[in-house]
Amino acid sequence: MNVYVGNLSRQVTEEDLRQAFEAFGKVESVNIIKDKFTGEPRGFGFVEMPAKAEAQSAINELNGKELKEQTLRVNEARPRPEGRRGGGRRGGFQK
Repeated sequence: MNVYVGNLSRQVTEEDLRQAFEAFGKVESVNIIKDKFTGEPRGFGFVEMPAKAEAQSAINELNGKELKEQTLRVNEARPRPEGRRGGGRRGGFQK
């Protein structure tokens, strides 16, 4: 199950997230999303856990908890909408 983790402090590392989630079960991967231009963390990431029950337990326990002085928002990740890749036209006049 892919788990979304939001409201991350800039000080949180992927290893910090891994340790927090491993308290609930096996973690396959951790990915903190970074700005492609600056390399700075964007304040959210994803944790992949193979067992749905373990992932749900982590969601229930970690949502609303503090990690490095920030209150986490944790829930099941939703799939990206199809065809949404960014970089589209913004504004402007079209006939």
